[in-house]
Amino acid sequence: MSQADIYTVSRLNSEVRLTLELQFRQLWLVGEVSNFIAASSGHWYFSLKDQAAQVKVAMFKQSNRYASLQPKNGQQILIRARISVYEPRGEYQLLADMLEPAGDGLLKQQYEQIKATLAAEGLLAPERKKPLPKKVQKVGVVTSPTGAAIRDIITVLKRRAPALEVIIYPCLVQGIQAPAQIYNAIQKAISRNEVDVLLIGRGGGSLEDLWCFNDEQVARLIAHCPIPTVSAVGHEIDFTIADFVADVRAATPSAAAELVSPDQQQQLQLVKSAEQRLQRSMQSYLRQQQPRLTALVHRLTLLDPARRLQQQQQYLDELQLRLQNALLRHIDKAAQQQQFLQHRLQQLTPLVRIKQQQQKLSQHNHQLHQSMQQLLKQKQQQWLLQSSRLHTVSPLATLERGYSISFDEQQQVITDASMLQPGQQVKTQLAKGHFIARIEQISAPSDATN
Repeated sequence: MSQADIYTVSRLNSEVRLTLELQFRQLWLVGEVSNFIAASSGHWYFSLKDQAAQVKVAMFKQSNRYASLQPKNGQQILIRARISVYEPRGEYQLLADMLEPAGDGLLKQQYEQIKATLAAEGLLAPERKKPLPKKVQKVGVVTSPTGAAIRDIITVLKRRAPALEVIIYPCLVQGIQAPAQIYNAIQKAISRNEVDVLLIGRGGGSLEDLWCFNDEQVARLIAHCPIPTVSAVGHEIDFTIADFVADVRAATPSAAAELVSPDQQQQLQLVKSAEQRLQRSMQSYLRQQQPRLTALVHRLTLLDPARRLQQQQQYLDELQLRLQNALLRHIDKAAQQQQFLQHRLQQLTPLVRIKQQQQKLSQHNHQLHQSMQQLLKQKQQQWLLQSSRLHTVSPLATLERGYSISFDEQQQVITDASMLQPGQQVKTQLAKGHFIARIEQISAPSDATN
């Protein structure tokens, strides 16, 4: 065995990466996001999985800044990516450069697949497209009879060519039944063969609203339609499969009406011829440059330092995540130690002794209150006893037995009749109330011996 046949691990991983990257240029995948990480460097890392398998995905900052959304765990997405190998760990992964929600993304992917299939069959080639007739007398319109598109077309045609006859082939232009109705309307126009040019379209809308004009069967019928066709679907920025297979694409329904008007035919033919020549020239040039581009891509892949820098950035992000996890574990351990010390401090805190002393103080306050109540009751009993004794010797008690007390005008108690004079007023106090009397007669005190 020669020395050249012995591989190092680094050499093996490097050659496997080059083999995968050259073999699989670009692919689309749909799946569910899991383990999403937005690194501080701006790069995104996540796994894309389905029910049976998963694959790791890296989307670097220079690519994800153009993404329409930041994915979330559990979200269904569609990505465009290249297969590569993360050499430090020998793991194969996807390098994503485009990301979008799975719903719209799947429709766009289906759109591209249908377009590619028709292109491979030559149905999109400029050479097979028919020129619009120089003289138009009857215009057929495949659209909804109540939509804004037919009103715009008729308005433009009346303004530019009032004598032009318009025949409407009504159909739905949105919903599940729309493709079949559009197909039948075009078939009716072909079987009748009564118009010089056929306008097919509707007003603007979302990708889902315009999807009936991306139907493969409708596109094939338009491509093989013997009547020159003009696709007039949506606004200027809207492109459908019908636009590519029709003989002419108009930016709007109004623009389509202007194209088929008599005063536009010669200019349209000149522009269309120039466009066809330009497309043929571009296609020829691209075919000539393709081998050189492939060789340059191969050389760039071998020498590209950006790929190694991306791997180093990914390794740096991995180290940073490990550091963050270690810090979190250290913080958790410190928090547990703090809780343990706090528990011990609570056991030794003076608050427990204070609570005990407060309970004793409350007991003493209760005892003091009971003692004061008892002392007050004793004093009340003593007061009642003294009051009873005082009442016994009080003159009020004498008055209550039927006696009275008389006072002169100077409020002196009259104890002797000699203190009175006839005509003098005296006040007599009874047990209840008093009265004032005038002295009419005074009797001398009788002799005690009589």
